Amino acid sequence: MATTEACITKEPKGLGFFERYLTVWVILCILIGIGLGKLAPSVAKYLDGLSVEVNGAPVISIPIAICLFFMMYPIMVKIDFAEVLKAGKNLKPVALTLVINWAIKPFTMYAISVFFLGTLFIGAIGTEAVDLVKMPLGLDLNIGDTHGVGTVVLHNGVKMLQVPLWRSYLAGCILLGIAPCTAMVLVWGFLARGNDGHTLVMVAINSLTMLFLYGPLGGFLLGIGRLPVPWQALLLSIGVYVALPLVAGYFSRKLILNIKGEAWFREKFLHLLSPITITALLATLVLLFSFKGDVILSNPLTIVWIAVPLFIQTVLIFGLGYGASRLLKLQYEDAAPSAMIGASNHFEVAIATATMLFGLSSGASLATVVGVLIEVPVMLMLVRICLKTTHWFDPKRQPQAKI
Repeated sequence: MATTEACITKEPKGLGFFERYLTVWVILCILIGIGLGKLAPSVAKYLDGLSVEVNGAPVISIPIAICLFFMMYPIMVKIDFAEVLKAGKNLKPVALTLVINWAIKPFTMYAISVFFLGTLFIGAIGTEAVDLVKMPLGLDLNIGDTHGVGTVVLHNGVKMLQVPLWRSYLAGCILLGIAPCTAMVLVWGFLARGNDGHTLVMVAINSLTMLFLYGPLGGFLLGIGRLPVPWQALLLSIGVYVALPLVAGYFSRKLILNIKGEAWFREKFLHLLSPITITALLATLVLLFSFKGDVILSNPLTIVWIAVPLFIQTVLIFGLGYGASRLLKLQYEDAAPSAMIGASNHFEVAIATATMLFGLSSGASLATVVGVLIEVPVMLMLVRICLKTTHWFDPKRQPQAKI
């Protein structure tokens, strides 16, 4: 099997109709969600009430869980994990992306977010502004008790944790920072004329690495941010939103290949899955914004305050990866996707985890959605930078054509 096909059975391609206009769709979903929350608030509340409860407290929103499963499954079913080790022959760029993703990126995201949200923009967000988030799974606290920076209050008959609003946004940024991309990065690497084989290897490796590092890193950084989350909650989130679609993808892939063959799998089945991820994402966003409409309408610059640290983090991580690639004397074809993988975020998992840990209407969930909003325009900007700087890695090469 060729290197470019080793880890995923469908070769990457350019932006499709849904992907190219993702920012437009997100904006439309914001408007639809706000409209739903204003015109039919009972519908949104009913959907959010469909949940799995533990000790009387909602833990998993069933509609969100269904949407997020279909966001993740099309990604996981494409990956052939059995070929990861065979394909990962070039250890230098693989090691670079792992270090950037897991040893640097989570901590720079935390530092940048604290500086902007907790210091520079705190006056605009509101020093006294608060957010109501779900009670951490497994904790049985009384009204008035404190947990981290939060205070337990009763809201509509349900115990909630009242926390500073900026820290809720910080939590969403943290969840984005510890979620390296395993989907859209295939598109960014392809558009930058990178090494598809290396990109595909890292997609598989990052999916596996998330099973082991997402929980510990998330728990550690949320704890530092004074929004501690029990380990069982993080493990449940990883199990539902990463492990479950991964296992389903692995076994359904084997079954389909055995029954229908690889040609049908690649040409028919994967083609049917193409719009499912984006459609499920957009449905999730409508639900999210049906609850956050009041926040957006009362302070429309909220999205800007969150977007600024996310933008700076994305550019910084790209610069570190791209610069380190040049210092390590990597070929351009490996350098471009190495930088892209670190810069891009797996916003599907971040949204899923935020809604499970903090609630559909939380500021943390809103922050992860802003990550979706800026993903396409920012990453396309970085792709253009790559295409204009190919000569940095080989002086004989000319800058490549724009996308």
